[in-house]
Amino acid sequence: MAIPNTAREYRLPKSDVSHWETLTIQNVPVVSPSASEVLVKVHAVSLQYRDLLIAKGLYTLGLKEDLVPCSDMAGEVVAIGDAVKGFKIGDRVCANFFLDLVYGDADEHAKRTALGGAVDGVLIEYRVFPAHDDSPLQSLVHIPEYLTYEEASTLPCAGLTAYNALMGPVPLKGGDVVLVQGTGGVSMFGLQFAVACGATVIATSSSDRKLKVAQKLGAKHVINYKTTPDWDEEVLKLTNGLGADHIIEVGGPGTLPQSVNCVRYGKWIHDIGFVAGAGDVSCLPHELLKKNAILRGIAVGSRTQFEDMNRLLIATGLHPVIDKVFTFEQALEAYDYLDSQQHVGKVVIKVSKD
Repeated sequence: MAIPNTAREYRLPKSDVSHWETLTIQNVPVVSPSASEVLVKVHAVSLQYRDLLIAKGLYTLGLKEDLVPCSDMAGEVVAIGDAVKGFKIGDRVCANFFLDLVYGDADEHAKRTALGGAVDGVLIEYRVFPAHDDSPLQSLVHIPEYLTYEEASTLPCAGLTAYNALMGPVPLKGGDVVLVQGTGGVSMFGLQFAVACGATVIATSSSDRKLKVAQKLGAKHVINYKTTPDWDEEVLKLTNGLGADHIIEVGGPGTLPQSVNCVRYGKWIHDIGFVAGAGDVSCLPHELLKKNAILRGIAVGSRTQFEDMNRLLIATGLHPVIDKVFTFEQALEAYDYLDSQQHVGKVVIKVSKD
């Protein structure tokens, strides 16, 4: 494969609280890999809610200036350094969200290697990644052969976050009840993983159209939280008063009190996001204590967990839920569409034309 001398990339020279129109596309030299790196041709990138917050200037966790945005990609290895083992030209790969998180939980050091935030991201046609077997910065993961590049691009953040939540310290088991909030990327992966493992899934959304998609994916019960604002009480009714064993909590302070109300005694709330906005959580410590429940913050996951997740994907043949695919030139439109909250699952940007 002929490697060009230049490639296109997007940069966010200035985050703005009103919009992401400051995103600009430019030509840059294609960097050759060092001895311990590989050069990857990026085929697809998926967007996160985090990408919207960064572009709006609402994300403050260690951003670099003049940022190449986005954290999630799938691509093809097109050049390798002399010291690289375990990868070859033509391999299909994803990069882990944290470049320096091989195993275990994310710490402050790992967070300083977060793609599309602390370091430049992946909304670019070609990018080098560390990949030396003897280095802690072996950031790449082989992707399942049956997945397209577009599907694989959804795995690094949404897929791995859901997997880390449900397969963490106490993995879910068949017969557990899993509550997923909304129908975004993490929640849809959580639904699919839970169903694949024999759990009963309850899904919430403000849209009956989206809830129909959740049912097709295997959700046994669905709740429209607009027409049923006391959705936590409905969860308790559906579970004969016991509550959910695992809750994928994406709302944050706006939904946490209700999640605590409907979690099963001694079970898990996996705190992932804050899309529901502000809420009164002053009684949360007391309510958690009364329920003997565990509130666990999730910061994506490690490369080792990524590899474990891929084994589950291969065993089950699950396909990520993709709502819409945009071209590289339509990146701003993709941001607009994600911000509109019309999507179910993931919004993807197809970077490569071949």
